Formats: sequence, C-alpha cells, structure tokens
Amino acid sequence: MTAPSSAPIVRLRGVDKVFAARDGARTVALQGIDLDIAPGEFVSLIGPSGCGKSTLLRIIGDLVQATTGEVTVNGKPADRARRDRDYGMVFQAPVLFDWRSVEDNVRLPLEILGRDKAWRVERARQMLDLVDLGEFTKHMPYQLSGGMQQRVAIARALSFEPRILLMDEPFGALDEMTRERLNDEVLRIWEQTGTTIVFVTHSIPEAVFLSSRVVVMSPRPGRITKIVDIDLPRPRTDAIRESEAYFARITEVREALRAGGGHAGSGAGGAGGADGSGAGGDAGEAAGVAGTASARRTAAEGAVG
Repeated sequence: MTAPSSAPIVRLRGVDKVFAARDGARTVALQGIDLDIAPGEFVSLIGPSGCGKSTLLRIIGDLVQATTGEVTVNGKPADRARRDRDYGMVFQAPVLFDWRSVEDNVRLPLEILGRDKAWRVERARQMLDLVDLGEFTKHMPYQLSGGMQQRVAIARALSFEPRILLMDEPFGALDEMTRERLNDEVLRIWEQTGTTIVFVTHSIPEAVFLSSRVVVMSPRPGRITKIVDIDLPRPRTDAIRESEAYFARITEVREALRAGGGHAGSGAGGAGGADGSGAGGDAGEAAGVAGTASARRTAAEGAVG
C-alpha cells in the first residue's frame, strides 16, 4: 500500500485480531493490516458488514488490543497515546448524559482532567460555537434532534484538543439530508482544526466526499485490499457531488469492494439491495438512460454492507 510522504501519526504493521469464544472457537476479525495515516489526513474505512473496520478503529484508539502486530499512535504505543489523551472518539450513538445540559456534556472531559473552571466554560462555548450550537448551551439533550446531539458529541470529543478524532459511523442513523449537512459540518471543522480524522462508514458516497483517502477492506477476516486516493478539489461543495470526478471515485471504490469480495449497493440512501437490486437497481438503469448528473448521483447514493 502507498504510504503518505510525511511521518505518520498512525502506523499499523502486521496487525491481526482474533476473538476467542468461551467454547474455544476462534474468529479471525483482522489479518495482516498495514496502514500509515499522515497528520491532518481525513481517512475513511469502508467494507462489508462484519469486516472489522470498527474493530480496527478501536485498535487505533486502544479500546481493543491487537492480537499481534505493531500499533503506533502519535509516535508512541497506542496505550500510551490513550493515556495521554491524544485522540477523541465519536460513536454511532451520541452517548450524552440526559441529566447534564449541552454545555455540561461538552465540559465533562475537562472536568475529569481537572482543568480550571473558567477555562472549561470558555472552551465548551468555543466548541459549541464551532459546531453551530452556541444558542443551545443550556438545553438538555432530549430537547435536541439526533443530528444536533451528534454535533454535541463532536464538540465534546474536540474539547480537550486531541490530535486525532476517531469516528465510528456517527451519521449512520440519520436521514440523508441531515447526513449531508453534517458531512459539510465535519469537513468545515476538520479544515479549521487540522485534526486527523479516521472515519468508519458503510456509505461509498460519504467516504468519497469526505476523505483524502478511502481504505477498502475485504469481508472477514478483514484485510486492506486497496487504498483509493480521493483527488477531488477542496473545499468540497455541493457542486462536487454533481461532478464527473466524484462519480468516477465512487465507481472506483465500488469496484474495489466488489473485487475484494464485498457487495456494493447502489440504492439511494440504501434503498436498493446489497447486490444493487430493488429501487437502487432501477435508479442505476435510469442513470444509464438519462445520463444526467442528477440521475447518476441518485444511482451513486448507496451503501455497502
């Protein structure tokens, strides 16, 4: 695999992960993972369900330990990077505390770190302004939409200035319009902060739109089968989503998934089957006939796994 030219902030060499059940059965989740991620990159991990992409993200964050291999984060072993709080994590669910206000949820990591109260208050407000929630500091989580709750989770993860942000399908449960809007928000935050982002997704268009590179993984045992460079111009705008180059990169990632044994769907918002059947298949035919950017985009907006 081609590595970034600068010294990597994440370096994986020969990483395997084997899970052992109580009855002695062994499941090989990851096999032979080699990957370098440069500082400031936005890298997405994509592959079929069960391929180990979330496990790989957790290994980088030292939430799960590799069975064999070397994991280096920010120039140190992953467990040391975790203790030094070199990364923040955003999960599939926002994981907010219902009894704490929006502001207090963002301040929580800073309280645990023992930071000065005045600094905690100022930092929380800065982060909420960053995610465009400055008017909601005193609201409770249940008063916010799902997308707004995820933005609070992002603000909390960035509050202690981590070098790396790990995001595990943070927008998977959201509707397509909210998802696109939050994609734009994440890119804006990434460009403003310079934080390295490692992002797990099932959506091919999302991975292409967000990323500097897309890491394509095979079915279990998860292996890296290809790394696709996304050479689309920045900033990424709605016009990019209608461009020929965007569709070409989507096709490249989809073909890499198929070549690796995954099934790449083509339904709008996952409407088609995993094999491209159903509404997604109809959309694909429409794209082929009409040949318009909008029709091709409809066919492209799908998920894998």
